[in-house]
Amino acid sequence: MNEPKITHELLKAVYPTLRRWVDGFFVSKRAQGVAASTSELYRKHLTRFVDYCESRGVVVLEGIDATLIREYLIGLGEAGHNPGGVHMTYRAIKSFLRWYEVEAEPEGWRNPIKKVKAPKVPEEILSPVLIPDVMRMVDACKPTWMGPRDKAILLTLLDTGARASELTGFDLGDFDSVSGALTIRKGKGGKGRVVFVGQRTRKALRAYLRVRGDRPGPLFMGRDGVRLAYHGLRMIIIHRAREAGVEPIPSLHSFRRAFALELLRSGVDLLTIQRLLGHSDLSILKRYVKQTSEDLRIAHAAHSPVDRAG
Repeated sequence: MNEPKITHELLKAVYPTLRRWVDGFFVSKRAQGVAASTSELYRKHLTRFVDYCESRGVVVLEGIDATLIREYLIGLGEAGHNPGGVHMTYRAIKSFLRWYEVEAEPEGWRNPIKKVKAPKVPEEILSPVLIPDVMRMVDACKPTWMGPRDKAILLTLLDTGARASELTGFDLGDFDSVSGALTIRKGKGGKGRVVFVGQRTRKALRAYLRVRGDRPGPLFMGRDGVRLAYHGLRMIIIHRAREAGVEPIPSLHSFRRAFALELLRSGVDLLTIQRLLGHSDLSILKRYVKQTSEDLRIAHAAHSPVDRAG
């Protein structure tokens, strides 16, 4: 008796389709409480990958091999995707296939991602906002209703290293005006942590609160009492930078980089900086604290082996 010919239709009848497994992966991530933004990134990158697989005739997960993954990543680069985007795609595929390995426990299946090396991402030095520029922006805040608020925002960004979404997420009850502690209820990945502000920032926050009032709700808000959103926060930075004549206009994330680099220069250990920033591991932190050439020159001048030898 002849063996039945193996077709895509037969495989689909015996095994769940690749697209079905991807749907199961998204459900699993939602059940884990993964942030909506992270889940959406996974969905975008994996949907494109599944489309590619199907265009190559691969409709079941077991049809994916290392060569297929490599060809897809190469194609993304050739199509103009930046290295960071290609690397994010690799991470999404890796996360999905590792989940499948645990979820399905397929007998005799070997995870092809183990044979695919992660694409390299150029280690560019990310520019921090300059401290003197921040102080000029602070000085540009006039003593009107928005002046104390914007001053408190600028100093809090620099003094905590908080992400934009974390700063806009603060409620009044998250600030301890005595200790300077600010509680981040839900940071990246749904993780909470406590950050701190110094005396000068605490003073600015208390001045803002005298204008804001003590009603419960968002810490930073507009005149209408509505929580400040990302776009509003970005417009504050643009407005204050233009008033102070600061060019180029700093990004919100550049405050976070400046926080990390200033702590490093002050002698704070990397583990403490990592915890204050809310990073999951030290590898991510490396991009934030790449010292400038001047930092390296000063370090060498102080510790030159030849000079110290007399």
